[in-house]
Amino acid sequence: MTLVVWAYTDGKAGHENQTRGLVRALGDRHSLETHWIQPARGARTWLHALAGRYPPGDGLPDPHLHIGAGHGVHLAMLLARRARGGRIVVLMRPSLPRAWFDVCVVPEHDGITGANIITTQGALNVIVPSKTPGSTQDPQAGLILIGGPSRHYGWSDTGAVQQVTDIVQRDASISWTLTTSRRTPARTLALLQEIAAPNLTVVPYTNTDGLWLPRELARAARVWVSEDSVSMVYEALTAGAATGLIIVTRRHANRISRGMDALVRDQLVTPFPAWHQGAVLAPPALPFNEAARVAAWIRTTWFPER
Repeated sequence: MTLVVWAYTDGKAGHENQTRGLVRALGDRHSLETHWIQPARGARTWLHALAGRYPPGDGLPDPHLHIGAGHGVHLAMLLARRARGGRIVVLMRPSLPRAWFDVCVVPEHDGITGANIITTQGALNVIVPSKTPGSTQDPQAGLILIGGPSRHYGWSDTGAVQQVTDIVQRDASISWTLTTSRRTPARTLALLQEIAAPNLTVVPYTNTDGLWLPRELARAARVWVSEDSVSMVYEALTAGAATGLIIVTRRHANRISRGMDALVRDQLVTPFPAWHQGAVLAPPALPFNEAARVAAWIRTTWFPER
């Protein structure tokens, strides 16, 4: 039997990436009929609530599941469930009481527990593990992902550039591709482009599209990520790559840094200082695919006979 999924988007790429990741993983286990909904905002939302109906779903089949991430979709999913039934899977800690949702999928670094909580290592994503039949992972291909300063992390041009230089020179047999992010300072990009290494290609993020990173992660056997780029760390692990952390100055201890520390403790990632002293950059010993794990829970718990 086909499961009907209403997937909600608030227009933010990071939130939609999480929702698409879970929908994709569910599709690996079920026949799905997925409908994407961008909720109405403002007064129209409250008019829907008063009417006890959900017009954005008019003409769609009743859903088995509502899936969405981001505060902007929480009320919409609750109203849609009230009007049309189904179960809600909210991704990330909701802004409304957690008991109102059927299940909340929350990164474990948020420190939330409860009967309707599934904790994950990091946010879900759309990356498909490379270590599957037909994998195109290239042992001679490496990827370096550089971020920039944020509210959790400071930034050092020289620190980032020196670590990248050491990586590409020490692993000279690897063909390295480096890309930046919106947060990467222009001066950092300029210094990275000056690294004299024939095995390094620098691709600024402005020269990439939405398909570039998933394609490169599927190809690269080794990935280095600056630790401020949290979502990319988890995407590299999901791809099955041997993943290293380029060290960035932390402004203060917080839930994000605790998540990175947990990955180091569990030997899922290798920090640059340890690698520099001889530690081996190794892929996860077991498959790292949190979207698949959540999808399996949904199937066995709610739809075992489908």
